[in-house]
Amino acid sequence: MLKIVLLCIGLLTLGTIVWHVGPERIYDVTTQLGPMALLAMLIPSVIMYIVEAYGWKVTLGPSANHLPFWRVLAIRTAGEVVNMTTPAGYSGGEPLKAHLLRNRNVPMVDGVTSVVIAKTTMTVAEVLFILIGIGLGMWLLGGSDSSGQTVAAALFSVGLLAAGTAAFVFVQRQGIFTWSLQFLRKIGLKIRYLEAREEKLRSLDRTILDFYRYNRPAFYASTGLFFLGWMAEALEVYVIIYLLGGPAIALSAISIGALSVFIKGGTFFIPGSLGAQDGGNLFLLNAFGYSDIAGITFALLRRFRELIWIGIGLLCLLLLRGHIAKIPAVRPLDSEVGP
Repeated sequence: MLKIVLLCIGLLTLGTIVWHVGPERIYDVTTQLGPMALLAMLIPSVIMYIVEAYGWKVTLGPSANHLPFWRVLAIRTAGEVVNMTTPAGYSGGEPLKAHLLRNRNVPMVDGVTSVVIAKTTMTVAEVLFILIGIGLGMWLLGGSDSSGQTVAAALFSVGLLAAGTAAFVFVQRQGIFTWSLQFLRKIGLKIRYLEAREEKLRSLDRTILDFYRYNRPAFYASTGLFFLGWMAEALEVYVIIYLLGGPAIALSAISIGALSVFIKGGTFFIPGSLGAQDGGNLFLLNAFGYSDIAGITFALLRRFRELIWIGIGLLCLLLLRGHIAKIPAVRPLDSEVGP
C-alpha cells in the first residue's frame, strides 16, 4: 500500500514539474531531436549494459566458460528488469540470475556467489563514481553557495554509504549467510528452511571467502568494469546535453551523472524513483547553469531510455521463458550447494 501511495506522489510530482515547465515547450524540444538523435542517445546505455555484463561474467570463473557472452548479457538484462519493475526488487532479480544460470549448467553455488560478489563490486564502483562526481561538483560549483552546501551534504551521505559497503564486504568475509542465521537465532527467530540448510549455507560462505582469498584479480577486474559502466552514465549525460544544444562539458557531465545516481539510490523506496529522480535531475541541471526546459527534457529522455531497456529486458524474459517457470519457488540452496 505504501508503495502505491509513493508511486502516486511520484506521478503527481512529475506531472507538476512538467506542467510548471510547459508541456508544449517540452514537446517542441523533443520533436526537434529526431529519431537519429534518439538512437545516438541510447549508445552509452548499450555500452553500460555490455561492460557491466562483462563485470559480472568475470566473477563466475571457469564454471561459465562454456556460456557465450550474449547469454550472460541476456540473463543479466532479464534480472535487471525484475529489479526495476517489481516490488521484490533485488530480492527477485538477483535470485533470478542465479536460477537462470543453473539452467545453463552453472552450479548454483557459483551462480549465487557471483551474484553476491558482482553486487559488491558494482556497489564499490558506484561509491567511487559518486565520490569523484561529488568532488568535481564541489570544485565546479564552489562551496559557498547553496549548491555547494548541498554537494557537501551529499559527500557526507556517500561517506556513510562507503562505510556501509565496507561493512558489507567485511561481513561477507566473516560468512554472511551463517552470520545472518546466527543473528536470527540470537533474536529468537528460527526459520525452518534456513535451519535445515545450515551446512549448505556454510559451504556457500566458504565459496565466497575463497573468492576473496584466491580471486582478487577477478574482484579488481569486476570493480573496474563496473566503474566503466558507471562512467557510461556520464557519457549519456554528455550526449543528451549535447543533443539539447549544450554546452556539453565533460567534467560537469561526470558530476551530474554521479549525483543523479546518488539521488536515484537515495530514493530507492519510491517505485522507479518516480518524481524524485526527475526533480533531482532538474535541480542538478539548474545548479550547473542549464534551463528548466533543458533539465526536465533531460529527465524525460532518461526515462525514455529506461523504458527502452525495460522492453528489452522483458523480451529477454520472454526468450528465456522456458527456464523461469519455477521462479515463484526459487530455492537457491536446494541443489548443488555444499556437501
